[in-house]
Amino acid sequence: MSKQNLNIENFQGEIDRLSTNWRTLLDAMPEMVFLLGDQNRVEYMNQSAVLFFGKKCSPQVASDLKAIGEKTGMQREGEADQGNSKVCEAVVGGTPVEYSSVPFVGYTGEQLLMLVMRNITTRKAHEQELHLFNTNIEVILQQKITELKESEETRKRLSRQVNSLKSQLGHHHEADKMVGSSRKMRELREMVHQVAHSDATILITGESGTGKELVANLIKATSSRDDQAFLKINCNAINDSILESDLFGYEKGAFTGAAARKIGKFEVVDGGTIFLDEIGDISPRMQASLLRVLQNGEIVRVGGTEPVKVDVRVIAATNVDLAKAVKEKKFRLDLYYRLNIINIEMPPLRERKEDIVELVSHFVNHYRKAFKKDIDFVPKSIISKLLMHDWPGNVRELENLIQRAVLMAKGRMIVDKDLLFDQNLSDEQPVGTGGINVAEKFGHSSLKQILAEFESDIIVQALKKYDGNVADAATKLKVGKTALYDKMKRYNISAKQIKKGG
Repeated sequence: MSKQNLNIENFQGEIDRLSTNWRTLLDAMPEMVFLLGDQNRVEYMNQSAVLFFGKKCSPQVASDLKAIGEKTGMQREGEADQGNSKVCEAVVGGTPVEYSSVPFVGYTGEQLLMLVMRNITTRKAHEQELHLFNTNIEVILQQKITELKESEETRKRLSRQVNSLKSQLGHHHEADKMVGSSRKMRELREMVHQVAHSDATILITGESGTGKELVANLIKATSSRDDQAFLKINCNAINDSILESDLFGYEKGAFTGAAARKIGKFEVVDGGTIFLDEIGDISPRMQASLLRVLQNGEIVRVGGTEPVKVDVRVIAATNVDLAKAVKEKKFRLDLYYRLNIINIEMPPLRERKEDIVELVSHFVNHYRKAFKKDIDFVPKSIISKLLMHDWPGNVRELENLIQRAVLMAKGRMIVDKDLLFDQNLSDEQPVGTGGINVAEKFGHSSLKQILAEFESDIIVQALKKYDGNVADAATKLKVGKTALYDKMKRYNISAKQIKKGG
């Protein structure tokens, strides 16, 4: 035998030895290994792959592997300078797997692709379980504790995870008195959860009766100042001069009757939170004083000259369109920007009618206990009628309606005659309502707009007749005082201005 033939034989023997060692090594691997050759056909499967998929791949497995090979080839072309060592996921024969690919050249020069693959069915099942945590965390947790019976350390770890997830998901807080689980209410609670822990000024806007004070309560209860003082001020219910001295205090001799220095609400609540309701109704002088608090963190007592530092978080609320008021020069632009750092807008009830059933249930339960009634059923016909209503008075109007219905109900259920919706007109109306020409408004205004204008004019004339006395006007119009106040807010009617002749 020639020396050249001997070398070739030795070389072939070495190749066979390396090939045998290579296959032995691959067969010992717990991962599944595939070699894809020309047209991404399976040329080799290690022992793990054979045990899982069978000695001969099914058409589906072969097709899935070919698709992986083609995808990997395209990725290699697009990432020629970067390699392709990343781990990918796919489904092979109905089994979720993760794989990495290694292209190489065989000893005969053919282009091969090695796929190292791992079954991730168990991991995917765990991911699915974690997904279920987002929908029913506490139930899943109890199931896991019962099933696993693990050590105390494991239970503590799971408990910490639940607390973290509850915090991230804005879990229902005991101070949350808002009723409703619609998308808008979920978004509202999430917004409160995001901003509550900061000290930023918050402006709550929305129509009258939407529950702005409930949001303020929740913000305070979930804030870092929860253990500090919390005061609520209705800026529209107090005379401007009295409001200023009430909020900022006064010095001795500042005005008649000021016999001694008195500290105001901002000093009383120092370190805590103050809720200023109806902020859109404050005077220009009050606006300037409030701007000083928000801008510099200091107040000046009435009759004083020295600023006093205070640390107070301000939550404000209004049903007035402050942007419009700024354009009309009724509200300071700089104060608007200071107040409107974070705006939480309350959705009107007509935009979240899916919450009406839950609200009705809540109010019925509350007032049947208050009135000692045995009501335990609200027919679908009643619910349908409530869903059809436009609710201009929002949740407050619904509460008043249910309160009256529960009180009027004679049996164990509410019936149609128990529902007494507020009427736009009453039997006794003031004469001379401003001469609204209804015919001229046809084609230019909707029925709702015409009725609203007519109702607004009636209220103004009634207040003028009774010198701005809301209680007298409500009695003569045969509506509740609270309902009349709501309508006055809706139409921006001020009893104080009417009394002054405005």
